[in-house]
Amino acid sequence: MEGFGENVKKLLLAGIGAVAATAEKSSELLDEMVKKGELTVEQGKALNQELKHNIKKTVQEKTPDKEEKKADDMDAFLEQMTPEQMEKLKEKLAAMESLEKKEEGTDE
Repeated sequence: MEGFGENVKKLLLAGIGAVAATAEKSSELLDEMVKKGELTVEQGKALNQELKHNIKKTVQEKTPDKEEKKADDMDAFLEQMTPEQMEKLKEKLAAMESLEKKEEGTDE
């Protein structure tokens, strides 16, 4: 499971890196247009701010919240399990539940 989580993390970081690179390149393009006189400095600043805002908004919309991501990761992990692995997991959960019930009984 750790390998799967690492791959998802790398994919997310690659996406964020791509967005950052796009923002940087667009900023350079706007600066170049200002130098050539195609845009005024104020227009360039306004476009740059709007672009940054749009990128930030897109990243927030496309990045799932942590709880949703954990649930999705867990679902994907469970779907990849073999029947034998699933049976071992069920046994472990049953043992943990039994231990928890015993602890509750002694605490009362």
